[in-house]
Amino acid sequence: MTLHTVGAGMVDPLGADTRGPVIVAFLVFIGVSLLWIFTLVAAQEDHPERLYVADRSLSPVFNGFAMAGEQISVITLLAIPGAIALFGYDGFAAAINGVIAVGVLLLLSQKIRDSGRYTLGDLFALRVSGRAPRIAATLVTLTIAIPILMIQLRAAGISTALLIGRPTYGVQVLCTVAMGCLVACFAGVADLKGTSVMHVVKVPVTLTTLAAVTLLALRKFEWDPGDLLAAAVNRSVAPHDYLSPGLWPYTTGLGPLNAAGDHIVLILGTAVMPHLILRVSASATGRGARRSLSIATGLVSGFILLLIATGFAAAAVVGSSAIGAIDANGTASPILLAAAVLPGSSAAHTLLIVVVACGAFLTVLTTVSSVAFAAAVSFARDVFAGGKRPRTEAEEVRALRTTVVLLCAGGLSLAAATHRLPVEFLLTFSMSVAASCAFPALIYSFYWSTFNRRGLLWSVYGGLLVCTILTVFSPAVSGTASSLWPEGGFNWYPLHNPGLVSVPAAFILGWLGSTGPRSSGSVREADPTGTHPAR
Repeated sequence: MTLHTVGAGMVDPLGADTRGPVIVAFLVFIGVSLLWIFTLVAAQEDHPERLYVADRSLSPVFNGFAMAGEQISVITLLAIPGAIALFGYDGFAAAINGVIAVGVLLLLSQKIRDSGRYTLGDLFALRVSGRAPRIAATLVTLTIAIPILMIQLRAAGISTALLIGRPTYGVQVLCTVAMGCLVACFAGVADLKGTSVMHVVKVPVTLTTLAAVTLLALRKFEWDPGDLLAAAVNRSVAPHDYLSPGLWPYTTGLGPLNAAGDHIVLILGTAVMPHLILRVSASATGRGARRSLSIATGLVSGFILLLIATGFAAAAVVGSSAIGAIDANGTASPILLAAAVLPGSSAAHTLLIVVVACGAFLTVLTTVSSVAFAAAVSFARDVFAGGKRPRTEAEEVRALRTTVVLLCAGGLSLAAATHRLPVEFLLTFSMSVAASCAFPALIYSFYWSTFNRRGLLWSVYGGLLVCTILTVFSPAVSGTASSLWPEGGFNWYPLHNPGLVSVPAAFILGWLGSTGPRSSGSVREADPTGTHPAR
């Protein structure tokens, strides 16, 4: 299998008879979704607190389902089954990180909600005064958000191109642009409550669809999971290595250390994503936030189990070679599996593909909107509204809307421009930045009273600098077949991601900065009630 190649139209799982009804139903769903969204938000007032955290009025059950919906991203829904179908054990190990990450956020949720803050800048300001920490938080938030937007939109373009039967590079780029424009329309008018409703709808739709596809695949093997797994092994690209570590292509000779770094950044980075912090803050109380995360943990656990089953089923029914012919990362595997589990001429076959496609679109819509919205909230609240000149609420909301549109446009442009390049490592870089810059600073802010301004800035900027340098000089960028620049030879850092070094480095820098000689006014005690967040 050659990385980052497509089948140039050779793989067409739908067929001419099925494709027409699928496309029509898909377009109708998109139109109805956008119409409903614009109707929903048209009557809302543009008040910052109401837009950002829904007046902190979300019930634990509702917010728990919405929190679970935040975990159902395009990457998890499409790429994790693909990773399992192509790389077996390594994809399975990556899937488990999602459940652990929700557990880590569960431990932090009450602290976050009881602080009364809802952006990284707010949380950084618990013990530190001035604008510098808020600017640092916004920089980190944007660095996290832009790669996620790029990768999510590209995955959506690949899947949409498959639906219309033209999985070539050119069509994938066009589909990426089309999907990105639709999503930008929603993101530009959305608020937290509107995206919450869409997340809540997405959870049962996604879980039911994955369960149906998996059961239909199991039926092909006489309801015997052992036979299905054996078929997945036999139809993989490396049957002898499929259920063992090491098949993952983005690795080097230091396999165990690479795996440890991957787990660290995926667990810690996912737990402190800015859009998840925003959602935790929308709970009415700290106890309500914990209850929401408890509900989300159960739902995410079920989702991950279904993803694992879907990945093995895709390998068994479709085959790894056919999946890799569309996309080297396997993002088309759920659609390929849905197209293969039922006869091609049946109405049920068409309906199943339509449901999978609509679920994928709903996932793109909600994930990109949530990430872009949280990044825009950080800019509007921490940078724009915190400037020297006082800003009105209308100006702050206008800055929010403008930033959302610019972020979507920037992410879409980058996704289209880099479509032929292996830039999946940017997602790992994004998680590494969250794990290195946000997680240590939050832990120190919540649990260490001596933490001060210098310690925070050293931790945040130092972690960002270490992440950037180690990523540039890693095998992800040069020196291997899966690198951005395979012919380059400056990969002196041997690990694929920087987390094993950058996370401890950020903790050490935060400690060194806080324990050295202090300047006057660098420390400010936290406001435990959260009623007076610093601006």
